Amino acid sequence: DPHGKFSIDPQFGIIRTKKELDHETQSAVVLTVQSQLGNSPVYSSTQVNISVIDINDNPPVFLTESDTVTISHTQPPGTAVYIAHAEDKDSGLNGAIKYSIASKQSNAFSIDPSLGVVNLTRTVIADKQQEYTLHIAAEDCGSPPLTSLLMLTVRRLDSLAVKIIVLDVNDNSPNFTSSPLSYVMEDVEVGFLVHHIIAKDPDEGRNGQVTYHILSGNENKAFLLDKITGLLTTAQLLDREIQERYSLTVMALDDGSPALSATQVLTIIVLDVNDEIPIFTKQLYETAVHENQNPGEFVIKVEAVDRDAGLNSLLWYKILPGIGYEKFKMNSSNGELITTASLDRETQEIFSIKGNSVKYLPSRSSTAQLYLTVLDENDHSPLFAKTQYQISVTEDLEEGSAILDLYASDEDDGLNGEVMYSLIDDTFGAFAIDSVTGSIVTTKALDRETKSQYTFRVVASDCSTHLPRSTTVTLCGVTVLIQDVNDNVPKFEQSYYKASVWEGQSPNMDIVQVFATDLDSGLNGETEYSILSGNENATFLIDSARGILATNTGLDYENTSSYRFVETASSHHLVLLASDCGTPSLNSTATVLITVLDVNDNAPVFSSPEYHVHVKESIPIGSHVTEVSANDCDAGTNAEITYAIISGNDRGHFRLDGKTGSMDLMKTLDYEDTMKFTLIIQAT
Repeated sequence: DPHGKFSIDPQFGIIRTKKELDHETQSAVVLTVQSQLGNSPVYSSTQVNISVIDINDNPPVFLTESDTVTISHTQPPGTAVYIAHAEDKDSGLNGAIKYSIASKQSNAFSIDPSLGVVNLTRTVIADKQQEYTLHIAAEDCGSPPLTSLLMLTVRRLDSLAVKIIVLDVNDNSPNFTSSPLSYVMEDVEVGFLVHHIIAKDPDEGRNGQVTYHILSGNENKAFLLDKITGLLTTAQLLDREIQERYSLTVMALDDGSPALSATQVLTIIVLDVNDEIPIFTKQLYETAVHENQNPGEFVIKVEAVDRDAGLNSLLWYKILPGIGYEKFKMNSSNGELITTASLDRETQEIFSIKGNSVKYLPSRSSTAQLYLTVLDENDHSPLFAKTQYQISVTEDLEEGSAILDLYASDEDDGLNGEVMYSLIDDTFGAFAIDSVTGSIVTTKALDRETKSQYTFRVVASDCSTHLPRSTTVTLCGVTVLIQDVNDNVPKFEQSYYKASVWEGQSPNMDIVQVFATDLDSGLNGETEYSILSGNENATFLIDSARGILATNTGLDYENTSSYRFVETASSHHLVLLASDCGTPSLNSTATVLITVLDVNDNAPVFSSPEYHVHVKESIPIGSHVTEVSANDCDAGTNAEITYAIISGNDRGHFRLDGKTGSMDLMKTLDYEDTMKFTLIIQAT
C-alpha cells in the first residue's frame, strides 16, 4: 500500500479505506498483513487480495466528435458505409458499448449495435438530398448508462458528371495470411509485441486499405491492436496463473464502400515463468495434541500450492528454527508434522512453529504459522502454598465474615486444574469454606470466652472426571485464634455486702474484701475498684487492685452508725464500682453496708443535774414523787441504765425503780420532822 489508501484496526484487524479508489487506475490491490501476539517476537502474515469493483463513472468516448464519409448513389442495401468506434475505460458491463443512431434525416441507414458498423438499408438513387447527418450514440451498459454522440455526415456522389470514370468496386474481402496461433511468456513487459496480424485485400485504393479490430476476447483489455499495422502488443502485465489462454476474434476491415471484412480467431498461449511464491492453504494452522504421548505422534498436515506449472510448482516442506521446534519433525515431501519427544503441557502449553514451503530455480518460499496446543492430562495434584495456617480474629466478627482465603494451585488445565475446597474436621458450627474460592467464613457469632481456639483441616481436590487427584493439608492446620473484645462486664461475687467494725479503731484498718470477675482477657479482664458514692467524708478507702475496703479515719459510733453505697446521701451506705481496663471501659456496682460496733465509751448523762420536787406531807404512802432520766450515747447493753439512790435515804422514805427512774413514797412524811430531803441518785 505505497499510496496509503488503506488502514487496519490494530486490535480487531478491520481494514478500511483512507483514500478514494479508482478502478481504472488500479483494479486489484494485494496487501500483506502481519499479526503479532502482544510483545511476543512470534508473528504471522497473510495476503489480502482486494478487488476494486468498477462503478460506471466513465462514459464512452469517440476518437472524434464528427466525421464525414462519401457513398455512391448506386450502392445496394447492406453496404457498410462507416464503422463507429468508441472506448470506455470502465470494465465489464460498465465498459460494454452499444451503438445506435440517435437522430437521422433519412431511414436509409442502420447501425450494428455491437460492432458500430453503419449499413445502407436501401439505395439512395432516388433521394434528392446530397448529404445526410447522422447522430450516432455510444451508450455503455452500466447502471445508470452513460452516453456520448458522434455526428456523421454522409455525402452522396451523383452520376451527372460529363466524364465517366470506371471506379473500383469493393468486391474482395480481406484475407488473413498470419498464423492464428501465438505464444508469449507471462513475464513480458507492457508493450511487448505478441503477434503481427496480416490480412491482404486485392482491391485498389481505399477498397484495399485494411484496418484491424478486436471484436471479442479482449474484455479485460490485456492486448492492444494497432488498427493500421496489425501489430498486437500487451496492454497489461500478463499472468499465466490468472489466464493462460486468450482467444481473440480479430476482424480485418477494408475501407471500401461498402466495406468488406473477414474475421479470424487468434489463440494466444501464455507460457509459464517461475514467478509464483508457494502459498499455504492456510496462513495459520491450529491443532491440539495430548501431552505424555510417545514420540512419533501425528500432529497435523500442512499443504501449500504453487500456481506455476510443471517443475516450477514442485515443493519441499520444513520447519524453521524456533522455541521448541526440536520436539517436532516435518516430512519434507508431504508436509506431515509429528512429535520427536513426549510433550509436557505444564512445561510448555503452546508451540508456535513456522512451517516453510520451498521451491528452487529460482528459490522462492513462503511460511505459515503452526499454533499447537498441548492438551492436558490430569498428572498433577493440587498443592497449597503452605501446609499450616494460623490467624487471629476478633470475637466480635459478624456472621458471614471472611477470615482466610486459602489457595491451592494445580498445574493441570481445565477441570483437571480446577480446585474445590472442603473441611474435614468439626468446627463446632463456627466456620464454613467456599468450595470454589477457598474463602473461610464465619457461620455464627464467635465468643472467645466460650472457645478461644479452633483447629481444623482443609482438603483441596481437582475436578477431573477421568482421574481425580486430591491433596489433604496435614493439620492444615488451620488454627484460628479468637482475640478478646471487651464484651463482658466485671461482676461482683455479691451484689450486697455486710461488714462491721469496732469504733475507735485506728485508720487503715481492713474491713472487708470484695471480688469482681471479668471473663475477658488482658486489659479487658483487668479489674479496678473504687468507691462510687456514700463516702463523702472520705471515711473509707479501697485498694483499687485487691478490692480491700479499709478505714481512712477513726470511727465514732455515736457520730455515724452505718455506711453503704446508695444514691441517697441520708442512707449512709457505700456503693463500690468495679471497672475493667478495656476500651471502652465496662463496670458494675455493689452495695456495702458497714456497721460500726459500739464501745462503752460514754457515761450516762442525766437530763438535768438537779431535780427539785415539792410534795405535801400529807401524801399517802405509795404516791409517785418524781422520775429521773439519764441518756447514754452508747448502744446495746452499753446504753442500758440502772438507777440507784446512793445517799440521803437512810430512813427509807423513798423507793427508786432501777430501770425506769420512777421514785415513790415509802413512809409518811412529817414536815416538822424533816422539811427537806437531799437524795443523790446514781445512773449506771
